[in-house]
Amino acid sequence: MADVKNTLVKFQSIIALLVLCIVLTIMSDKFFTMENGWNIARQISINVCISVGMTLVILTKGIDLSVGSILAFSGAVAAGLLKFGLEVPAFNTYIGFTVFGAILAGLVIGGSLGVFNGWMITRFKVPPFVATLAMLTIARGATMLWTGGFPITGLGDSFDFIGTGWFLGIPMPVWITVIIVVIAVIVTKKTQFGRHIYAIGGNESAARLSGININKIKIWVYAIAGILAAVGGIILTSRLDSAQPNAGMSYELDSIAAVVIGGTSLSGGRGSIMGTVQGALIIGVLNSGLVLLNVSPFWQQIIKGLVILVAVIMDRLNHPSED
Repeated sequence: MADVKNTLVKFQSIIALLVLCIVLTIMSDKFFTMENGWNIARQISINVCISVGMTLVILTKGIDLSVGSILAFSGAVAAGLLKFGLEVPAFNTYIGFTVFGAILAGLVIGGSLGVFNGWMITRFKVPPFVATLAMLTIARGATMLWTGGFPITGLGDSFDFIGTGWFLGIPMPVWITVIIVVIAVIVTKKTQFGRHIYAIGGNESAARLSGININKIKIWVYAIAGILAAVGGIILTSRLDSAQPNAGMSYELDSIAAVVIGGTSLSGGRGSIMGTVQGALIIGVLNSGLVLLNVSPFWQQIIKGLVILVAVIMDRLNHPSED
């Protein structure tokens, strides 16, 4: 009996996803179609990118509320540099940017803001919730300043291909997401860096005594979270052919939801990247199904909140020994 229970707990996310798909297939003849499947895959690609970084953060017993704003700012910087270039008045110089250069600049911005989060948390012992909440506001304000409060549009076909193009019959955002997930799985399961992340979340004091550089690992984790938020921002901007000043609003909540539903413990030290992917799929499938069933957007928010609450309660019941 105990073995059956352990099996159900281990595969509860997959079971929930399968049940959800079966129910929605019965309720809507438009759900189980190739077109809707690709729509779901494209829609969750951004959340998966963000949630992979969020998983690493939560595994260290941290949290990152700034990913939505970092996504917006990184996407806006990439779009602005690609569209307008950069003027340096001090040297009377104009610098033009290629698609690659603009993307690289966006990733650097995301990583730099992530490093700043990690530095504030490790150097000044600011709680992750407070440090990243502050960055949420800072990055959102920086986005408004950079864009002037207006969208940056007309970014060109080459840039738009990242979010709207297809390669070998698969959407580009899905390719990008798969690559990120594969790398993240290898890092967390096969490298010393991944083992240190779990060790810090499991027992930070013991990890420090064993010689692990806690501060270095945490800064790297928040930097990676920032870079992956920037990847999400670039995908979103290219898909819309527009950098919106209010892009990424509440994306941090969907990211945390995917991580929690996927079985990663908010207490740190337990969870997996593939579990997070399953959590993002559950959210994506649920969103798609509710839209196809013409459920009010207000009810959609309530249902999503209840799903998150149930996931956390089940996690606590299955692991009562965790604080």
